[in-house]
Amino acid sequence: MNIESRVLGLNKLSAYIKEFLAKNSEYYNENDVEFQQVLKKSEIENPWFTADNQKFALKQWSELLTSGNINEWLQNYSPSKTTKKVGLILAGNIPLVGLHDVISVILSNHIPLIKLSSKDKMMLPFLLKKWSEFSEETIDFEFVERLENFDAVIATGSNNTARYLEYYFKNHLSIIRKNRTSVAVLKGDETEEELRLLANDIFQYFGLGCRNVTRIFIPQDFVIDRLFESFLDFKEIINHNKYANNYDYNRAVYLLNQDKFWDNTFVMLKEDAQLFSPLSVINFSRYSDLDEVKSFIGENEENIQCVVAKNELGIDSIQFGEAQNPGLNTYADNVDTMKFLEVI
Repeated sequence: MNIESRVLGLNKLSAYIKEFLAKNSEYYNENDVEFQQVLKKSEIENPWFTADNQKFALKQWSELLTSGNINEWLQNYSPSKTTKKVGLILAGNIPLVGLHDVISVILSNHIPLIKLSSKDKMMLPFLLKKWSEFSEETIDFEFVERLENFDAVIATGSNNTARYLEYYFKNHLSIIRKNRTSVAVLKGDETEEELRLLANDIFQYFGLGCRNVTRIFIPQDFVIDRLFESFLDFKEIINHNKYANNYDYNRAVYLLNQDKFWDNTFVMLKEDAQLFSPLSVINFSRYSDLDEVKSFIGENEENIQCVVAKNELGIDSIQFGEAQNPGLNTYADNVDTMKFLEVI
């Protein structure tokens, strides 16, 4: 394996994506037209994958996949001396959610056997083809409908699916990922800009990602209207048919059950201790003692992907607006994929 050529290929892919995103469609060349068609087909097949959300994901990846970032990431690992076949069962909740696993397997000197999600079948094959073209050597990968003849597996699914996967792959080396979500903890003195950044952590990708905030902890005297004001940049989200259907359904259920909730016509806030919330709903709870919040986070560690909060709260957290900007060394379920791939 020539690791340098693969890193160079990723760097060229990064530049290619940046150039495409910066262009006006009237200046598209043949390759750009193909890229644009993939975007359109992806949205047709999965309406959650709007062009804006796909471009947001592409922008994040284009900023990550520079030679400097990749080499800094890889310096902590050693490629496997023996090439193995690694089955990948990818999720499809947000655009390109499986790309990190694919890159990790390839840069670890293994061959990914990729079972694409039915919700995300277009963009990843296109980018892998481009990566291979930009590299000085052919990159081995396979797309499969059923995993066979593999040495290890990395699979992502719901909690129910994960139980099946754990049983099915019990005799194989594996990483089996389950449902996770993210939370935010407010101190109460957040600026309007910080709360607007929190809105990004909530609404980006319609809230469908495991890094999207679905539960907020607020001080006892925090004014709820401050949250609604910070959400206004996302008011157009209600014009998306599938999101609106979820909003209408959940609102109707709350009204029928006579549940108490706060509503601003495109998202609801509900005082609820549940970690996970329905789409279009954000759960919140008030706290008087921060230690109670820390205890909750510790007790639910296996279900929480990340915590958004100010550093001074003394919680292992990320800054407002950073939930959907993970680095190459940020791993789903906090399991180091590259360490796993080193030893299979």
